[in-house]
Parts: sequence; C-alpha cells; structure tokens
Amino acid sequence: MIEVVGIRFKPAGKIYYFDPDDIDLEAGDSVILETARGVECGQVVVKPKSVSEEEIVAPLKKIIRKATDVDIKQVESNKAKEKEAYRVCLSKIAEHNLPMKLVDVEYTFDANKIIFYFTADGRIDFRELVKDLAAIFRTRIELRQIGVRDEAKMLGGLGACGRGLCCATFLGEFDPVSIKMAKEQNLSLNPTKISGICGRLMCCLKYESEAYEVEKASYPQEGTFVRTSVGEGKVASINILKKSLIVELKESRQMVEFPVSDVEVISRHEASNKEKKQSNKNEQDKGKEEKEILT
Repeated sequence: MIEVVGIRFKPAGKIYYFDPDDIDLEAGDSVILETARGVECGQVVVKPKSVSEEEIVAPLKKIIRKATDVDIKQVESNKAKEKEAYRVCLSKIAEHNLPMKLVDVEYTFDANKIIFYFTADGRIDFRELVKDLAAIFRTRIELRQIGVRDEAKMLGGLGACGRGLCCATFLGEFDPVSIKMAKEQNLSLNPTKISGICGRLMCCLKYESEAYEVEKASYPQEGTFVRTSVGEGKVASINILKKSLIVELKESRQMVEFPVSDVEVISRHEASNKEKKQSNKNEQDKGKEEKEILT
C-alpha cells in the first residue's frame, strides 16, 4: 500500500495525487509542490490515505511543504500580475491581427512560466506573438489552445436552471454526453434547449441517464404489442416519470395513455400470428369487394 494525498489547483479542477512525504496534512490545507509545469501551489481536497500500487501511476511527486504566509502572498501577487499579462496579451493579439480569443492567463507559483489560454476556430501561427510576450515578461511563455467547454469552465456563468455552471462549480472532469441521453429522457431535441452556454450538450444530461436506462429496462419497448382494458395495441412511447405507456390501439388507431401496471405484453409469436390472420382477413375482404364490383 502507498500513501497518497489528493490536490486540486483550481476550485473545480481535476484531482491529482501526490506523495505526502510524511507531512501532516488535512483537507483545505494549501501546499507547495513540484508538477510537470513547475512549482505550483495547490489545495488538499483528499487527505492522506493508503491505496494499492495498481491505483496510481508511479512515480508520485512529493509535496515540498505546507504553504506559508509568504507563499500565500506570492500567490496573490501572481494573480495581480495575471491581470496585467492578460491586458498586454490582448493588445499584442490585436497588433498581430490574430483570429484568436484570449480566455485566461495563469502564472506558475515560481513565475518561471506564464500560460495563456485561448480559443480559435483552427490552427494559429502565434510564433511572433510568443516572441513579443517573452521579450516583455522575460520568462517562459506557453500558449495553449482550449475547447469551448474548457472556456466555460474557466470563465463560469449561469446555466438555464439559474444555478452556477456545473463545470465551473464542482465537475472535476467532463463526461461524454450524447444526443441519445436526451432521447431516452424524452427531452426536446431542440439544440437551444439541451445545449449549455458553451454550445455543447448540457453536462446534466448525464446525471439521470443511468437511472432512465435501468428503469426503462423494466418497460416494454416501443413497438411491442400489448393488451389493454380497451383492446390490443402497440406501444408508441414510454413516460418514465408518470410510469405510463402511450398505446396506439389496433382497432381505432387512437393514442391512449395507460399505467404500465395495467398493460399486458403479448408475446411476439402471438402478435405475429394475429397480424398474419388480420392480413389474411384484409386480403379476403379485398377479394370480396373486387368480386362484388365485377358482378
């Protein structure tokens, strides 16, 4: 077993695991640590715990120390510098007439690197921009292109529900979301109603998707032949929330809603025999009509 501690670098960012190196840590503590980007300041969100070696990607980097008051002041100073770097980068983007949108700027804790996050429709040749920024700030510069979902996560905002965006408040990672999830929940497929402010399908479509799948497994599928109190018919649609079925009645072709408990499924074999008999009857009736017309 190996002891690990979970660290976040942003309020709703992904959790990364590090070696606590026998430092006494609790959730909420700020720590200084070495990352692939350089020295960073993060916050403990999962206090030290033991996990098996199979659950981690070795080797784990170690926590350097708990953040001191001086470290916290350094973080605040970096945040102030980020605002100025954002302003400078915007002016340089305009100067070079680049088709890109600057989203955010981030200093590493030791200020050895500045990361500029941007969105763009395609590839951007920003070599001259990097040269200008490096000459101004005299440190390593990284320009990182991100997607629209990452942009929404960084900037935040309000969703259609009136609450803060899930991605900006608590979602550490983006889960795949598909149009199939909206269909299973009988939601309108109007893009404006099932898309978030990022223009992609709303993350919350994922939340109840599994519950709908499990519940729907106990219902007859659409197209299944069923027997109701007013005759036989075919399932046209399912309403999970009302626990009901919309049935197209065979005789009247009307759509009628029934509680799922009041509907009996007809076996496919039985249904196919009835359909065959009905088809034969229709052909016989048609033959009689033709014979009557001829006579």
